[in-house]
Amino acid sequence: MVLLTVLDVLMVILGGAGVIYQGVCILISLFAKPVRFPDAPMDKRYAVLISARNERNVIGNLIDSLHAQTYPTELIDIWLVADNCTDDTARVARDRGCHVIERFNQELIGKGYALTYLLDRMLDSGEAQRYDAFFVFDADNRLDRHYVEEMNKAFQSGFRILTSYRNSVNLSDNWVSSGSALWFIRESRFLNSSRMKLGTSCHVGGTGFMFSREIMNRNKGWKFHLLTEDLEFTMDSVLHGDRIGYCGTAILYDEQPVTFRQSWRQRLRWSKGFLQVFRYYGPQLIFRAVRERDFSAVDLTLLICPFMVLSVVRVVLGLLFAAFGFVTWTSQLGSITGWASAIITSMLSLMLLAALTIVVERDNIGATNKELFAYVLSFPIYMLSYIPISFQAIFSKAEWKPIVHKGA
Repeated sequence: MVLLTVLDVLMVILGGAGVIYQGVCILISLFAKPVRFPDAPMDKRYAVLISARNERNVIGNLIDSLHAQTYPTELIDIWLVADNCTDDTARVARDRGCHVIERFNQELIGKGYALTYLLDRMLDSGEAQRYDAFFVFDADNRLDRHYVEEMNKAFQSGFRILTSYRNSVNLSDNWVSSGSALWFIRESRFLNSSRMKLGTSCHVGGTGFMFSREIMNRNKGWKFHLLTEDLEFTMDSVLHGDRIGYCGTAILYDEQPVTFRQSWRQRLRWSKGFLQVFRYYGPQLIFRAVRERDFSAVDLTLLICPFMVLSVVRVVLGLLFAAFGFVTWTSQLGSITGWASAIITSMLSLMLLAALTIVVERDNIGATNKELFAYVLSFPIYMLSYIPISFQAIFSKAEWKPIVHKGA
């Protein structure tokens, strides 16, 4: 059937384009000098925005790392929204000199709504206009002491939106935390670094990013409430013509889930969020890519492309057409065999990708060689678990739920 052929060709084109682009980015990051920003005066005032829900175990680490910055601390104000907290997160933050706003809303749940509430309060009081730009961090983050100084250099170089290098405090805990950590390190080292060399836009990855007062005023605070509010913010910014920059010398550490159940739940929300973002922003991105010849729009369309949805549609149609005699069962079994071969090839490729990430970023990864070897072997298992997760995301109603952090 022509429809099945069209779907097969479309999947090959999209998958091939993604693989080729990833390969090009890896080569660029390996052989091209990373972008470095010139020194800049440390005279801008920044607001740090933190959404925290029952994070008393970790919030002190983030606040202490902000107080220890090489950037003048009198120019950094910390604003925390204690979102539906049942512990003393608010007290811990206040005791460390933060501006704290408490929010209680069991209907509008999620980081996006918490940030909206926080910035709305800051706008209503006039406080928001005091700042040149705003950082967004999660409560479990910790920062290299030069973080704000390095981001300030990039900001004063002209970028209105910036993201940073994302590392992990607990990569070596087990194969689950290592899988997630290696994925984010790979994204920073190979994708965002190369996007800067190509002159295209990076994408914001959940935490460790900055946006200017002009962007905040344009958005009237924070207007992004999908399950992946960071990705929604990225797409909206690119559609407005903004180029999101990446500062690889600004290093952030976060805590990854250590149980497979927590990781599954988190990635289910991300996968559902990707589908939401494609639904609302995909057509506009494709239109911009064609009309404006904007490679950033092409890049981000590939990022959010619902490949799993296409795969499910292709399999279901193939089985239906075979059942009704429109195509042969042999042809469909041949397709399944081909996909199985592709999965095996993908597993080997993912091992190589994990190994390459470890080799080039060895100085930034805290684990023994024995542990890293084991994590290279387990990385494909972690990544392949995205297949059932993405499949479940098509039919499930994923909800935002907090991840419990230990703060080790």
